[in-house]
Amino acid sequence: MSTEGSSVVGRARIHAALGDPARLAIVDALCLGDASPGEIARDLGLPSNLVAHHVKVLAEAGLLERTRSEADRRRTYLRLRPQTLALLRSPGLPEAQRVVFVCTHNSARSQLAAALWADRTRRPAASAGTHPASHVHPGAVAVARRHGLRLDPTGTAHVVDIVDDGDLVIAVCDNAHEDLSTGATRPRLHWSVPDPVRSGTDAAFEAAYTDLAGRIDRLAPPLAGDRP
Repeated sequence: MSTEGSSVVGRARIHAALGDPARLAIVDALCLGDASPGEIARDLGLPSNLVAHHVKVLAEAGLLERTRSEADRRRTYLRLRPQTLALLRSPGLPEAQRVVFVCTHNSARSQLAAALWADRTRRPAASAGTHPASHVHPGAVAVARRHGLRLDPTGTAHVVDIVDDGDLVIAVCDNAHEDLSTGATRPRLHWSVPDPVRSGTDAAFEAAYTDLAGRIDRLAPPLAGDRP
């Protein structure tokens, strides 16, 4: 089959997968953040076996992919493939006074996300950690500098000292999301961004930066009440 024919078949498969209301609701739920099948079942009020069936159809259509939790290594998170997100309109979120990005140590991902948000949107942002380190990781400082952002190397904080009423809390790591999932500061969104500190390489920090930048670019217009 020609490339054009293959493209038509792939698009038809995607449209067929989205033709079911439950599957479309799952895709809407994943447009702005990642979630486990159990979280999808809870939020949409669907039986877990039905969610498993719909997830299988969506995965086979190339709409989503699975990642393993970096926290407990047992939980699976679902995320829409970047190529798919370019074809979809993200559902809007209520206006927030400020966005607070949270990771475990507040030393890399949350710091980069807050700096990116402030730079891209010119709106208030903050970052925090569930177990904050004493300083920002040098790799995060370096990748921020390469992209024209500035991070305070000593500017880490605990989540309880940062989050206020009216903040939109976004967990940018699996550990923080799972730590906060039952507490008063339960994140509104979860971004399962791999921890660049684990390898410590420039490539890992660049990958985290690129992932966060793409997510922020998709989130910012809907958060403002607009459509991309």
